[in-house]
Amino acid sequence: MSNPESFIDEVTEEVRRERLFGYFRRYGWIALVAVIALVGGAAYIEWQKSQDAAESQAFGDAILAALEAPDAAARRAAVAAIPAEGARAALRDLMVASDPAADRAASLRALEGVAANATLDPAFRDLAVLRRVILAGAEMPVADRRAALDEIAAPGRPYRTLALEQMAYLDVEAGKPAEAIQTLRNLVQDQEATQGLRRRAEQMITALGGDTQAG
Repeated sequence: MSNPESFIDEVTEEVRRERLFGYFRRYGWIALVAVIALVGGAAYIEWQKSQDAAESQAFGDAILAALEAPDAAARRAAVAAIPAEGARAALRDLMVASDPAADRAASLRALEGVAANATLDPAFRDLAVLRRVILAGAEMPVADRRAALDEIAAPGRPYRTLALEQMAYLDVEAGKPAEAIQTLRNLVQDQEATQGLRRRAEQMITALGGDTQAG
């Protein structure tokens, strides 16, 4: 019985082998494509990383070169002319707006552009809103400035405490010192506020004739 059984086993194994080879001939390309996709995907990711690094390096070099221009107007023009997209464009525009004394109108336009770009990270947009409110000053109605600041003063926003500080100043401007003092007291106790901001809040409370501790 052993010889017939051995023969049957060999035939069965041969059939399995032929069937496996048949499957491979029929479907093996799928595995090949999957391997190529994995290898190609990994290579593309590495290439993309190197491209991003190279673009960031070039952008940084361009910024540094622009800042070496001989005067403020030339620096502004050089920075504004740097080609950029996305976050780099936002950073470029924020830098254009960093010297409003040279061209206030251009600074406001640059800030408005960053603030209105919904594709950007909130850190860029909120900073642009904050700077625009500060730069516009009394030229922008108090109600409009408050509405802009109210949005970025929400919990979790990156410049929440700075926005609250500006809202306290708006209360002073609107003739509401009691409200301003309360907002500033809250900032003194706010764990997210920097030491510099807390000191400014305390000084402003004193200037308004208030007490830094709630009564």
